[in-house]
Amino acid sequence: MPLITASKTQPTYDVIVVGSGAAGGQTAYTCAMEGAKVLMLEAGRNYDPVSETPMFQINGQAPLRGSGTPDKPFGFYDATVDGGWQVPGEPYTSASSDPRRQFWWWRARMMGGRTNHWGRISLRNGPYDFKPRSRDGLGFDWPLSYEDVAPYYDKVEMLVGIYGDNNNLENTPDSPPGCLQPPPALRAGEQYARAKAKALGIPVIPIHRAVLSVRQDAEVLPARIHPNNPKAQRLLAEAMRGRAACFWATPCGRGCSIKANYQSTTVHLPPALASGNLDILPNAMAREVTTDEQGRATGVSYIDKATGQEAVVRGRVIVLAASSAESVRILLNSKSARFPTGLANSSGLVGKYIMDTVGASLGGQIPALENLPLHNEDGAGGGHAYVPWWLYREQHAGKLGFARGYHIEFGSGRQMPGLATAAGLEWLTRGSYGRQFKEDARRYYGSLLGFAGRGEMIPNEDSWCELDPEVKDKWGIPVLRFHWKWSDHETRQAAHMQKTFAEIIEAMGGRVRQPPEADGAAAIEPGGKIIHEVGGTIMGTDARKSVTNQWCQTWDVKNLFVTDGGPFCSNADKNPTLTIMALAWRASDYLLEELRKGNL
Repeated sequence: MPLITASKTQPTYDVIVVGSGAAGGQTAYTCAMEGAKVLMLEAGRNYDPVSETPMFQINGQAPLRGSGTPDKPFGFYDATVDGGWQVPGEPYTSASSDPRRQFWWWRARMMGGRTNHWGRISLRNGPYDFKPRSRDGLGFDWPLSYEDVAPYYDKVEMLVGIYGDNNNLENTPDSPPGCLQPPPALRAGEQYARAKAKALGIPVIPIHRAVLSVRQDAEVLPARIHPNNPKAQRLLAEAMRGRAACFWATPCGRGCSIKANYQSTTVHLPPALASGNLDILPNAMAREVTTDEQGRATGVSYIDKATGQEAVVRGRVIVLAASSAESVRILLNSKSARFPTGLANSSGLVGKYIMDTVGASLGGQIPALENLPLHNEDGAGGGHAYVPWWLYREQHAGKLGFARGYHIEFGSGRQMPGLATAAGLEWLTRGSYGRQFKEDARRYYGSLLGFAGRGEMIPNEDSWCELDPEVKDKWGIPVLRFHWKWSDHETRQAAHMQKTFAEIIEAMGGRVRQPPEADGAAAIEPGGKIIHEVGGTIMGTDARKSVTNQWCQTWDVKNLFVTDGGPFCSNADKNPTLTIMALAWRASDYLLEELRKGNL
């Protein structure tokens, strides 16, 4: 991937994008393909999945059998080469010593950011998700509707390649013809769960994931995505021909050298670079957005991590896409006489209303799945099925005791063996060794199911971040201090998850590994653990009550945009990445038109 060094930047750019993940990649792609001159700043090193992904190594070949360590929480082969909940030299702090009030902040310091290791679950927000306050009186409505975002969902699905199908379910939007690729077959355990959950009124359907199940149609899709741009069509067609369909063998979290799954590094950046309109500067730690006397953004001050020197790049439009909390940190550090509390912060809401996804989990063992014939169920590196939220009517009627819903992800099958294949079976075997241990491992391999709920968090005033008044990172930049609190809505939701998981396991004739937790506060994962943080620069219709407008444009500085998850007004149970990309594309179209009009 061609990159530049600090000495090779141009005097000025049309657009400067901070961040190279889902938001930064989509923003840079849209702007560069439409002819704007773009500079991308990435805080981490270059990363090339084509040459760096361990596609065929098995866990047994890795240190500690591939298990997680403090510097590689998701295992030795995980694609996050630099980053995690703790990054050396880049601390963050908590305002509370109570573990339940602390927030876990994941950073990926590498080209492509979190798009390299994420689960690739790509669910559209539904109409209810954009207007939650109108439904239950809590939180905030978005200043836009599903209909406003739907055309961009279409384009993102066609561009990145997402498999799935349509099921005509409430608030689980279907996609128009030609947007989705066919889903892979459900594994044996997933099919069995679907059959048994049906009796409980719980739908199990194919999940939507950003993985190519077939080759993309390079003859048709580019014209649908870029209808009036022949150059963009040509470049995108060439990029699509360079991607292969998944061969169902390698966990997606490792990255993908054949470009079958979506990573910014293999989907967004190559055609944008081929346009000749994108420069990428890695190892550039953004410190602040610079402004002039009129309050317009003029550029970005950054630390060149290779030399430790500070430098400034200049642009007509500045886009922060560094992840929601990192963009907040940049804004709060962008202080001046005109903006004494940080940039775009006249409302005082920069850093407020941060959210994560509600998470809880429970596992079990299904005797019907024991001793199945040997077969390969590696699949697409994650679940092929899931349960969308199914209790909208009961919830709207006030029957559940919590206001927002969750979906269920679950794992089963005879996939690449890990430590869990035979370790930790004592709850089933009461302990065994030698020949019996081997027989037990073969018997139970593939019969274990793990359920995980992913639910909506309602924004609250107790969850926010600010600059720590004393602590700085290794580059001398003040760090974030987090305040965090789950509300009763989230903890009750987590308890409901536990009960539901146990019911499904029991309906399958199985047994749970441990009793479901009735105390939701004990069941719920820490804030940030699910790595879905959004908010902090929420959008709205009133500059006094929000940071950005519906176009992700800051109210206070017209040529400053935030296109990551920061502008989210709520955090639906749908994983946020697809919506981040759709909103980034929509915001980019708007800023390009404003540039053409001379308004920026």
